[in-house]
Amino acid sequence: MALRCRPNSSAMATLRLVIFFLLLVNLRRASSEQQLSNTTTLRGRKQTGGCNLFQGKWAVDASYPLYESSSCPFIDPEFDCQKYGRPDTQYLKYAWRPDSCNIPRFDGGELLRRWRGKKIMFVGDSLSLNMWESLSCMIHASVPGAKTSFVRKESLSALTFLDYGVSIFLYRTPYLVDIVREKVGRVLKLDSIEGGNTWKGMDVLIFNSWHWWTHTGKSQPWDYMQDGGAVVKDMDRLSAYYKGLSTWSKWVDLNVDSSQTKVFFQGISPTHYQGKDWNSPKKNCMGEQAPLSGSTYPTGAPPATSVLNKVLNSMKTPVYLLDITTLSQLRKDAHPSAYSGDHSGTDCSHWCLPGLPDTWNQLLYAAIVM
Repeated sequence: MALRCRPNSSAMATLRLVIFFLLLVNLRRASSEQQLSNTTTLRGRKQTGGCNLFQGKWAVDASYPLYESSSCPFIDPEFDCQKYGRPDTQYLKYAWRPDSCNIPRFDGGELLRRWRGKKIMFVGDSLSLNMWESLSCMIHASVPGAKTSFVRKESLSALTFLDYGVSIFLYRTPYLVDIVREKVGRVLKLDSIEGGNTWKGMDVLIFNSWHWWTHTGKSQPWDYMQDGGAVVKDMDRLSAYYKGLSTWSKWVDLNVDSSQTKVFFQGISPTHYQGKDWNSPKKNCMGEQAPLSGSTYPTGAPPATSVLNKVLNSMKTPVYLLDITTLSQLRKDAHPSAYSGDHSGTDCSHWCLPGLPDTWNQLLYAAIVM
């Protein structure tokens, strides 16, 4: 007569516990993967690993600056405030502290190792130049003995770290869209972007445009705007900016493979020409020696930031917004003002080097390594 074995009750309980544990692990893994997916989506805007790098405040850090202007061979006179007589140095001693995380200290050697054999390009106006020269100085300070090749031209410049095969380019195009000489004069073509052929084949692209859209009169480098078949003398500048950025966004969606090329947008760099904007009786940034305290700017974000966000949110290609506007608005003290070697008058648009653009690049580095 065959004996039937009745399962041991404690063994059954153990089995149920194991099955429950495995189900729980799978649920948590699925949740984690969904969270990672959500984070990746958010990273296209301003989140890195759940941290908003761009919400925070400025704090004194005695270890700053990250390099000396006298030791960097890449700084143009217009940004070299110490060389051209700026008497104070406290503006060099501020570090950005995000509220929700710590950012890694910049390591140029690590960045070169990550970028080995790659091509990086800044595309934009003189604020792109500001950031490009800053990054060049920061990496040079990390690997001062590295062999380099440095070529400066009007529209396309390049710094190559030969030991790593890393080339960092600057392509100057203030509007991103084209300016073309025609019979009527210089035409800003809001729907043309032939210059984009130069941007192809890059591993990292860092775009920027806004500063020149506000220029009028003799300071603007065009005579007419063209939107489709219509040629006009002028139009609302925010509308023109939206049209030009939309042309750029279509170019990116059509030409950039996001599995091969990472795309960043530098964000809107503010100016400090109106002291009333930060509740000061001063006329402009001249003589300012410290940042604003806190983490908000009295007048809020400039309207161009809304235009930029609208365009970025409409794109298929992930674009990481280096949302530097507010943290830069707080730095009324960081402009060359009267201490530019290349600008007459008071420059409250660009930034001293060393200085604020080094923070922009630290945040770029954090977005890459975190």
